[in-house]
Amino acid sequence: MAQNTSSAVMQQRREPKDALDDFPTPPWATRALCNWLRTWAVMDTCREPAANRGHMVRPLQEYFRQVEASDVHDYGAGFPVFDFIGMEKLPPADWTITNPPFRLAEAFIERALETSLQGVAMLVRSAFLEGVGRHDRLFKPHPPAYILQFSERVVMHKGRLSPDGSTATAYCWVIWTHDFDPNWGTRFGWVAPCRKRLEAPGDYPEDPGLQ
Repeated sequence: MAQNTSSAVMQQRREPKDALDDFPTPPWATRALCNWLRTWAVMDTCREPAANRGHMVRPLQEYFRQVEASDVHDYGAGFPVFDFIGMEKLPPADWTITNPPFRLAEAFIERALETSLQGVAMLVRSAFLEGVGRHDRLFKPHPPAYILQFSERVVMHKGRLSPDGSTATAYCWVIWTHDFDPNWGTRFGWVAPCRKRLEAPGDYPEDPGLQ
């Protein structure tokens, strides 16, 4: 029997409940957000609370004056190790930007909204936007200001960063701002093809030990 490769099947990323959601973000996907943000946002301080090996941190540092990075697991990148959701006291940052663990994404968003002065941007699977339960728990009380859908596929590999490969999974940036008026309605836009333009030398370490 042929493998079912429909998007409904291929978008399922099944991990044990206690597993680390280790899918590093290609740096160009972060630059795509930052290039859009810098046209209107104050980009002073930023928090990246699921920093992994730093593949999102480094492009954020190209745009923000200060980036505070951490993770619940020590990936060897030298970042502080603590639980972003469970940490009682966190100093505010202008922005919280991350690729959150999928099963904890709602909790990450709630915590980020509490500790961010200007806004929150989360890189999520486009399927995250679906669901009556999530609508009632998250999107209805906290409607995002913007949804930016990637027109190109953002390829993520478990446990490593690589420029190669393909994926059936679509991703988007979901952005909340504290000055957003829900009466305006969430604005939807596309991230035009930009990977080739935004990739930079050194984005993909050749030594697997550095990934």
